[in-house]
Amino acid sequence: MSGTEDLLVEPDRLAAELDSATPPTLLDVRWRLTGPPGRDDYAVGHLPGAVFVDLDTALCGPPGHAGRHPLPDPGALQAALRAAGVRSGHPVVVYDGGDGMAAARAWWTLRWAGHRPVRLLHGGYPAWLAAGLPTTTEVPRPAPGDVEVNPGALPVLDAAAAARLAAGEGLLLDVRAAARYRGETEPIDPVAGHVPGAVNLPAPEYVADGRFPAAEVLRERFVEAGVTEGTPVGAYCGSGVTAAQAVLALHLAGRPDAALYVGSWSNWVADPDRPVATGPTPGA
Repeated sequence: MSGTEDLLVEPDRLAAELDSATPPTLLDVRWRLTGPPGRDDYAVGHLPGAVFVDLDTALCGPPGHAGRHPLPDPGALQAALRAAGVRSGHPVVVYDGGDGMAAARAWWTLRWAGHRPVRLLHGGYPAWLAAGLPTTTEVPRPAPGDVEVNPGALPVLDAAAAARLAAGEGLLLDVRAAARYRGETEPIDPVAGHVPGAVNLPAPEYVADGRFPAAEVLRERFVEAGVTEGTPVGAYCGSGVTAAQAVLALHLAGRPDAALYVGSWSNWVADPDRPVATGPTPGA
């Protein structure tokens, strides 16, 4: 079972590591769904030594039928990570603007690409500021990295696999807001509703302001949602960003086999022949 020490790092501990002889590679992945670009925040101030990596263009493929944030091309991802100084086997820490979603997707992408170890700064940039730790506007010029991208190190769901989980082969969690799940509103995608059979577990029920509760609390919450030992589990959201945070939470709860439906709802509704359900979670 993975412990939080393997996945999360608190600001004071990260500060000590950055001051050591072998500091981790630090990636700033601040991002907003509707803008402005995270690079603007990075320019105003960032952690010393941090390199900005764009979620939309470096960590994901171009939007389209596969979804708004599909898997990146392995070669393009490798080039972007090497440009950011990521080295094979060398620790990486990722952080975002505090909600933990972009950082979780970056964590997931690096792990999917076969890179370990990688951790998330717990609480992101606001937690660093709250700890009174230094920031800078200096843009580093890292030596090129030598990371090798080997896709497939974390499980991925496509639409067919997600449908099978939801239909009874396991449990498929929809971590969007309840109103979107029920089909009452859809602010982004062209169709409202959810994958038939998916269970709604909105993200605020297992993470608050980018911070995760203790592993025992997470396990209890996931068990309440139907995540039982030995039952395959996957997660989706609108485009695979918030759901990556759910996968991280499941790792923290002792489920490193949790799968991400990367295309998520934006991929599901790209095919008009796929069924759409509305209303509350069955039994709710």
